[in-house]
Amino acid sequence: MTGMGVIVATSQLPVLAEDDPTVFPQRGRYERLALNYATVNIGLEKPFSILHISDTHFTAAYSHEDEKKQTLRIKRTKTFGGRQEEALRDSLAWAKTHVDYVVHTGDLIDWQSEANFDLVKKYFGEGMTGCLGNHEYSPSMWLSEVKAEGTEAYKDLSRKKLQSVYPFNIELQSQVVNGVNFVTLDDVYGYVTQSQVDLFKQEVRKGLPIVLCMHVPFHTENIWRVNVKFWKREAAKLSSAQVPDPTGDYRIQRQDPVTRDFIAYLKKEPLLKAILAGHLHFTMQDRFSPTAMEYVVGGNFLFHGEEILFV
Repeated sequence: MTGMGVIVATSQLPVLAEDDPTVFPQRGRYERLALNYATVNIGLEKPFSILHISDTHFTAAYSHEDEKKQTLRIKRTKTFGGRQEEALRDSLAWAKTHVDYVVHTGDLIDWQSEANFDLVKKYFGEGMTGCLGNHEYSPSMWLSEVKAEGTEAYKDLSRKKLQSVYPFNIELQSQVVNGVNFVTLDDVYGYVTQSQVDLFKQEVRKGLPIVLCMHVPFHTENIWRVNVKFWKREAAKLSSAQVPDPTGDYRIQRQDPVTRDFIAYLKKEPLLKAILAGHLHFTMQDRFSPTAMEYVVGGNFLFHGEEILFV
């Protein structure tokens, strides 16, 4: 279950073409990127840095793909602005000269299509790697007749296909970089499985500081409050300091016994030094445990990312 593949050195990134000179012609090459910066203090002999990105949401489909794929291509490209590949290319070009590694925490694609899978192979195969998001498991989004979304049975419908496309173990993956163990896992519907918990505890026994990378954050009260406020379509001003009632992923994290116990265990694990996540489309960090901050990064489709320095 473990091996190479959690993060990729930027020396392996492809050389990308120059940006479109008609966009911001009088400004710096990377003016479009909206980057956050953070530092994780571990006490390393050799510091290093990563670019953390998430939620690129590729919306491609070849002309020969079916009507559902064409409908999604049109509608979802409008949703995400149509510049998703440009945003990723800008991010990787910046990373090549500014950081040591790249990690992507899911939703590289918006749904499953031949064209989207080819983009996965293009960028994960040559430039980066990370973990899956919930959209990776979607064959046709709301156009699909498949029910029971959000379950292991639903994921089983495309698990083998996804594993053949993505160059890392999609359940749980580990890689040690400069004495830091980067562990990615699939928590795309808010929960983790007992198998993942057992594998993670094997990683703990290595005795190395751990950075946990996943798509859906383990919600703190502060992250959840912002999430509810951010996703309200109207009347988003706070009327109370009370934490909103948990729904969706947060409710699952509090009610699923395996996940709830795993989160409680992590809060007491001194080797956990940081959690990297995406999914929410905004950038925020909050204290997860006495030894670990949680870093949520905004959507890469909006040219968002964050540089994290490990020292």
